[in-house]
Amino acid sequence: MRPDILWFRDDLRLTDNPVLDAAAAASSLLCVYVLEERLLAPLAPGMSERRIGPARLHFLWQSLCELRGELLKRGSDLLVRVGDPAAVLTDLASESEARRLWVQCPVASDEASDIARLEQRLQADTYIRTGENVTLFKASALPFPLSELPETYSAFRRQVEKHCAFEDLVSSPITLPPWPEKMVRGMPPLEKVCPRATVWRPDPRGQFCFEGGEAAGMARLNAYLWDKEGGSHYKQTRNGLLGADFSTRLSAWLARGCLSPRQVQAQVRRWEAEYGVSESSYWIVFELLWREYFHWAARQEGAGLFAERNLPTPGGAFHAWRRGETGLPFVDAAMIELATTGWISNRARQNVASFLVKDLGEDWRLGAAWFEHCLIDYDVASNWGNWRYVAGVGRDPRNRYFNVLKQARQYDEEGRYVAHWLPALASLPPGAVRHHPWHGEPARFSPPLVMPDAWQPYLIDAD
Repeated sequence: MRPDILWFRDDLRLTDNPVLDAAAAASSLLCVYVLEERLLAPLAPGMSERRIGPARLHFLWQSLCELRGELLKRGSDLLVRVGDPAAVLTDLASESEARRLWVQCPVASDEASDIARLEQRLQADTYIRTGENVTLFKASALPFPLSELPETYSAFRRQVEKHCAFEDLVSSPITLPPWPEKMVRGMPPLEKVCPRATVWRPDPRGQFCFEGGEAAGMARLNAYLWDKEGGSHYKQTRNGLLGADFSTRLSAWLARGCLSPRQVQAQVRRWEAEYGVSESSYWIVFELLWREYFHWAARQEGAGLFAERNLPTPGGAFHAWRRGETGLPFVDAAMIELATTGWISNRARQNVASFLVKDLGEDWRLGAAWFEHCLIDYDVASNWGNWRYVAGVGRDPRNRYFNVLKQARQYDEEGRYVAHWLPALASLPPGAVRHHPWHGEPARFSPPLVMPDAWQPYLIDAD
């Protein structure tokens, strides 16, 4: 009997994996993951940093290693390759004489292009089958065609909350079809792909360590909801900046598909069944719906999500921003945290994005590309969608300006966050002076690159 191929993408789990569930009916099954070679290219002209940075690669390889172990327990295995997905899978389909190839529905234009090119190359008797693996709802369950996706998140949320029901989770398979005879299996050492990723470790000041894999993702979900009682306080703490538990921190596992959004939603409902519905438990699902909206928007917009893909050569202001050298502590602290841990809070993301685009006047696409490089939880739809949202381009193009100095004094009133990441500030007294140290000690601290008029009411001299 001819085998099937299961092409894992950002769905690196066995539980609640409808595509895997469908492929499990095959007589034999070749499970494959392809690290796209395009991710190893420089992220922008004149820069050596790759589109995928060491933090995300480290997490990804942990996830793949765990996935392989779980597949082996069920009588299967995993093959990991680096290259062009269409070329790699064409060769594997030809060599194995595959009957069908299973893969999740593409989220963005690069993934859609991979599948389209693969369809053109495959033998006429090898078919591609796609399924919904990364969203809360199937396309057929949405109360509107994709072409009529609402222009705003609020309109989208109202409609899906009224009309969409959550389906039951798909159980993890007990056994899987055997590996096709004579087909290669295994994965390359991470050191051969990216030596820096092998030794990458987060800065301990981040107070949290992401560990890849389905088991670690489920452990975090359970710990946050049941041990940390996140369902009772998430809405009040979600704008925090320091500590491990002000946020769910589930985004990395959702981004790689180690957890499905439906698993998170189902666990929240379990928590609510025991403790009652709260504003915070609702808000966790509210944030899942934001993710959902960006995913459907990415599918609708295609290549338009990225605007022009040819990025400009970054200038000095961009490099100062990414290195945390702008002179504005709230921005610099966040950018250092991002570079050394692979993660920053949503509040920090919004502020540094607004500062780059609105105050420094830099191209928003460079910021999105830098986040793509740095973030452990990089998700193509959420990342590029959020950057477009802040920049005021694309969907709902309102002017969204974050007054970074105002935000700093509101969300880091004592300056604890900035002093945590910028130790030189710890010698200054807690309070506003830590956010504009050039006023407090001009001999030690230079003014920031820019001083927008909008900051004037929030400067020390204006107090």
